[in-house]
Formats: sequence, C-alpha cells, structure tokens
Amino acid sequence: MVNLLADPIDLTADLVNIYSVSHAEKDIADTLEIALQKIPNIEVLRHQNSLVARTSRGFSHRVILAGHVDTVPTADNIPVTRGPDSNGNDTLFGCGTVDMKSGLAVYAHVFATLANDPRLQFDLTLICYEGEEVASEYNGLGLIEKTHPDWLTGDVALLGEPSGAVIEAGCQGSIRLRVTAHGVRAHSARAWLGENAMHKLAPVITNIAQYQAQEILVDGCLYHEGINIVHCESGVATNTIPDEAWMFVNFRFAPHRSIDEALAHLLEVLDLPEGVDFDVDDAVPAARPGLDQEAVAKLIDATGGTFRAKYGWTDVARFSELGIPAVNFGPGDPSFCHKKDEQCPTYMITEVATTLMAYLTA
Repeated sequence: MVNLLADPIDLTADLVNIYSVSHAEKDIADTLEIALQKIPNIEVLRHQNSLVARTSRGFSHRVILAGHVDTVPTADNIPVTRGPDSNGNDTLFGCGTVDMKSGLAVYAHVFATLANDPRLQFDLTLICYEGEEVASEYNGLGLIEKTHPDWLTGDVALLGEPSGAVIEAGCQGSIRLRVTAHGVRAHSARAWLGENAMHKLAPVITNIAQYQAQEILVDGCLYHEGINIVHCESGVATNTIPDEAWMFVNFRFAPHRSIDEALAHLLEVLDLPEGVDFDVDDAVPAARPGLDQEAVAKLIDATGGTFRAKYGWTDVARFSELGIPAVNFGPGDPSFCHKKDEQCPTYMITEVATTLMAYLTA
C-alpha cells in the first residue's frame, strides 16, 4: 500500500521499493490503482499495466501529468537507502530514484492533493505507464494511443523525466539500424577462398568515426547530434574467416529533422558498400520545444524562466505528434539514470512538487 498524500519524498521511497523492472510492472500498477481509486470524484482507467486517472471539474484547459512505472534491471540497489550525497545533500539512493519514480511520486502526489482542491485551475490527467525502458512496441503510452486515444486528450503535457528540476524542452529523435555485412566463410589458412564480412564493415566504421556531429539551435534550445556504433558482433572461430558481421548504429538527431530526413542523413554518412545492408531496428521522432505555447510559457514562468534542451529521447515526442505541447520536468540529475549509484537529492523532489502546485493553482 502507498499513500499518495504522503510527502513525495516518502512516496518516492515507497515506489522505489516496489520491484518494477520492465515487463514486471503488475505489482506497482496494482498498488497505484488501489491508491488512486481512493480519491473521490475521479475516473480511473487501466490498459494492461498502465493507468490513467482523470478529474472532470469543467475547467477550460487540461494538464497531463505523465510518468513511467518501470525501471531498468536492478543492480543490488533496492530497497532504497537515504543519506548524504558527495555534496552533503540529503539524498535517496536506489534503482528508479532518478528514472523516474521521484517524478512519478511528485505527479501522483500533486494529482491526489489537488483533484478535489478548490484552488485547482485546470482539469488533470495522470498517466502512469509501463514499458518505457524497452523497445517502443511495449511502451504503455504508445499502446494507450493506439487503443484509447481519447484518454490522452489535453492542452499541455508534463513528463516527469529527470531534468534537475529545470524545464527541459523537446527531445532528440533516435534511429537504430542493424547494419549487416555478408561474406564467405573459409579457413583462415586459406583466406583467399573466403570473403571476410568483418572487413566489409571497416569503411562504414571509419565513416562513423570520422563523422563530425552537429549542434543545432531549435526554438532557442541547443541540441547535440551524434552517430555511434553501440554494439558490434562477428566471428565463427579463431581460425575461420567470418561470413557475417553486424552492428547496431544509433543516430540521435535534433528536432529540426523528421524521421525520414534523419534516416536519409544517416545513410548518406554510412555510405554502405556492396555486400552490406541494413534494417531499421527502432525509430522514434524528435519533439520541438514548443516554448511558444501559452501553457508551456506559464510553466516556464512558474519555474523562474529557466529552460534548456532535452538530450536523449523521451515520450514528449508522442505528445508532440498528437499536437499537445509537452516538456520534461522532474527531479534528479539525468546523468545518474541507469547507474548502480542512481540517486536523487530530496530537495529536488520538494522543489518540483512546490513548483507544480503553484503552476496548477495559479
């Protein structure tokens, strides 16, 4: 059991202690569903292990608060611990403290606190979804979009991804290609009878290594692009010429490119030779910052006018495709995501909760 009205620091700790690695989110979804159903005058909906809770108080605008419930595999870092970090700040340590159970805790707490509060100025939709840390086909937000698109109606969306308690606008897009070279297997003592597949990848690897990544300014936010090999395999035996070699190549691109434009640029850089082909393993769009939208501007004002570009891909891109301006706003330093020493200073949790309360009641 969890208490959504508890201090969001304590709620973060409670959520971290519920094991919810991707594809194992049932326990946390069940727990949150029971807690949400205790809030009067709201609607609670569920699709698989994703939850949607909505107020219906007749306001002219609706704010979506979204966060994923899953984590990457644990690394002996649950249950949560609490103590000073390297700077002496009171800190929660554990899997999900940054990515993103602290943000989820803040959003759930604010939703529960304001759902029936007369100070609230917007209708609210809270989305707690599964499958964000794995392939996009399992993403709970994407599954809701396909099966219940009406659940995602709103004027602005906030995603609780870690942003250091600062607005991070938009996000990079991502394309991952599986690049495969084909050859002919032979004994290495008679290599001329074969065709080394790994050698065919050599010029492609060189093209990537020599690529000069761009920095792109979009709507006042500076995005860094990058093309990198993230996995490579080949080999049959130590005395055998390999007849196949393959690698994953990942392109993180700025939101001035569509997926098609990004793919065309990537293939131009790779310049695949004969005998080397590719398959698109995953592709997700970038999202423009949307800072010119009134609802986003009000949130930026509530945070003191500070914002920056979001590096990496987040589900703000899904909202952007639906025509809903969206930003990332959550506690924690994103550089601690997925690390064994994942950690979040408690003051950031409090700060995000305080700012969000002020924004939604202003």
